[in-house]
Amino acid sequence: MQIATKPVTYKDADTTLNGIFFWDESLATKRPGVLVIHGGAGLDDHAKNRARRFAELGYVAFACDMYGEGVAGNRERIMARIAELRAEPDRLPRRANAGIEVLRTHPLTDDHIAAVGYCFGGMTVLELARSGAPIAGVVSVHGSLDTKRQATPPDAVKAKILVCHGALDPHVPLTQVTAFAEEMKNASADWQLIIYGNAQHGFTHEDKWNVPGVAYHAPSDARSWRAIESFFAEIFTT
Repeated sequence: MQIATKPVTYKDADTTLNGIFFWDESLATKRPGVLVIHGGAGLDDHAKNRARRFAELGYVAFACDMYGEGVAGNRERIMARIAELRAEPDRLPRRANAGIEVLRTHPLTDDHIAAVGYCFGGMTVLELARSGAPIAGVVSVHGSLDTKRQATPPDAVKAKILVCHGALDPHVPLTQVTAFAEEMKNASADWQLIIYGNAQHGFTHEDKWNVPGVAYHAPSDARSWRAIESFFAEIFTT
C-alpha cells in the first residue's frame, strides 16, 4: 500500500478553496470516490486522517474545503462563514458539489461517489442529500439533523443515508432526531440512523475539547467506522 496525496486549489464561484486528494497508488484500477467534509474547525488533521483511512480502504478520497482561505483558525471568521453558507439553502450543497466535481476529475475515480461529513460536515452532507444530489450515499457523523429546507417527496432524496449519532449529544437533541426520522419517512428516503450509547457530540475527535457535551468516545468511534465500511460495501456494489 502506497498512500499518495495531492493538494488541489479549486473554486466555488469567487471563493478559492484548497483540498487534498488521498489514494493508494499501488492500485491501478478505478475505484469509488469519497468526499470528506470537515467539522467546524475547518480542514484539519481529523478530516485529513479520515480521508487517509478511506484511501487505505481502497477508495479515492478528497478532503474538501468548505470555508476558503483565511478562515480556519479564527473562530469569528468561521462562525461568519458558517452563517453565510447556511443563509440560503442552496449554498451548502453547492459548496459540497464543488468538491465532488474535483473528486470526479481524479483519473482513478469511477462513477460511484459518496460523501462523509463530521459535525458541521455531517450537517452539510445531509443538505447535499436533501438537494437531490445524484450520488450513491452520504454519511453524517455527529452532525446536526436540523434543516431550513426539508426534503420533499416524491423521490427528492436520491442518495442513501447513514446517520451516526451520539445518544448523549446535547447539541443535537432528541427533537431533532425524531423530526429527521419523520422527514425521511415523508420523503420516502432510503436511510439508516444508528444511535450510540454513552456517546456525546464529536465522538470521533480524539482531541480534548473544553466544550460541554463534546468528547471523544473510542467505542462509538470504532463502531461508527465499521458501520461506514458496511454502508460503503452496500452502496458501491449496487
